[in-house]
Amino acid sequence: MQSHASTLVVLGTGGTIAGAARRPQDHVGYAAAALSAADLVAAVPALQGWPIETETVARLDSCDMDPATWRALARRAAHHLARTEVAGVVVTHGTDTLEETAYFLHRTLQADKPLVLTAAMRPATAPSADGPQNLLDALRLAQAPGARGVLAVLGGTVYAGIDLRKVHGYRVDAFSAGDAGPLAILEDGALRRFRDWPVCADLANVALRVDPARWPAVDLVISHAGVRAATLDALVAAGARGIVIAGTGNGSVHVSLRDAARRAEAAGVRIWRSSRCPLGGVVGESDSGLPSAGTLTPVQARIELQLQLLAEADSGAAAA
Repeated sequence: MQSHASTLVVLGTGGTIAGAARRPQDHVGYAAAALSAADLVAAVPALQGWPIETETVARLDSCDMDPATWRALARRAAHHLARTEVAGVVVTHGTDTLEETAYFLHRTLQADKPLVLTAAMRPATAPSADGPQNLLDALRLAQAPGARGVLAVLGGTVYAGIDLRKVHGYRVDAFSAGDAGPLAILEDGALRRFRDWPVCADLANVALRVDPARWPAVDLVISHAGVRAATLDALVAAGARGIVIAGTGNGSVHVSLRDAARRAEAAGVRIWRSSRCPLGGVVGESDSGLPSAGTLTPVQARIELQLQLLAEADSGAAAA
């Protein structure tokens, strides 16, 4: 039994950490989201007797993550973080879109307590399952004195949610913080911190108030050899209000997409360019004249642009 009295909350959303396979040796042929948040906690003997509440918000393979689930998760996280008896909240999630959910939560919540995301690369039925240790580490981090902000912990490494990115599709050490580096590490349960806790900067919680069906559509296009302008034109015709181009190298955009992007801007569509390279982002400006997403990854930039367009639309509606 732990000596602390503060409550910890685990919010489950599914993913591989809650996955089950027919055969223990199956690492890829499994059903994601088979287990509830309560099941995950019960499977870790070291957590017995801890003051933990569990709630299953969704049961998704995270490749199917959607705005409605994001809003539901953010609302439940905000609710529990506001409770005086809660020390921190842990979110169990799939790895595929973990970086997107982490960024969304970082930009939509004022997390003055720790909101810790964790996941697994192996299903719960695997003999090498990494989920139980990751969950234990996440709960330890959630009760760490002074911890705050949207965080993620995987393989004993603590990341700021805003820096998180998945860099491998199979290995257990599948995540990175890019140039920023890890925030801290957990060593035999002890926290060793390298940088300050992240400070969340919410966009007035607009995304938590507005029905996701009304969020402006923002899409992602990859610039590549032989890319067709028709791809970007089709997204504009389908109602995109914003488009992020994942450019080559330092955010370079193929000439075909540049022409299509200018047509889109003339039609009132917001265009940003990012880099499809896993590290570095976009440095400086280019002769394309297209606005840069800076150090944001393409998926982060897509979320950021959507949230900014949403805030602008909400502000315009309020002023009307």
